[in-house]
Amino acid sequence: MIQAPTSRRRIAAALCALALTAPPLAAQQMQAAEKEVSLKTADGQDAGTVTFEQTEHGVLVVAQLRNLSRGPHGFHIHETGACSPDFKAAGSHYDPLGAEHGFRTPGGYHVGDLPNVHVSEDGTAMTEFFVPQVTLTGPENDRYPFTLDDSDGSAIMVHASGDDYIRMDSSGDRAACGVIVPSGG
Repeated sequence: MIQAPTSRRRIAAALCALALTAPPLAAQQMQAAEKEVSLKTADGQDAGTVTFEQTEHGVLVVAQLRNLSRGPHGFHIHETGACSPDFKAAGSHYDPLGAEHGFRTPGGYHVGDLPNVHVSEDGTAMTEFFVPQVTLTGPENDRYPFTLDDSDGSAIMVHASGDDYIRMDSSGDRAACGVIVPSGG
């Protein structure tokens, strides 16, 4: 058996030890990937926060909302990280697949389609859910999971009415908006 020179064996042993003691790069990126987004209403009132937390299998979304009207509200990720000069700057729903809108359509749904949020009498709501189709880390690409950390970011939008999960415009006007800022932004 031919043995490697002593210095090569030492380097290999050191690299193996380092690899065994350091958490994987993906795990390091996941631990650091959390974004808290502040939302504002069209008149500039505080509408709460939405936290996006990267997990191993997608993004956990936790919304703590306030100053909204009672009842169901459509809730979506929009394609552009802009809420001004008006909420239309956020563009349409985040839809890298070119799908139809809505959980109830045969060709649906947009990656940015999320469950409705139900606001109580006092104007507050708390909800959390999981979005496996997106990631907060990784390069901008056109494959699953789709990154929200692209060059122009994304926006989170609360609409004035509940989404019927079929028609694109069913959830009405844009009531509150927040920008999901890209890492470099």
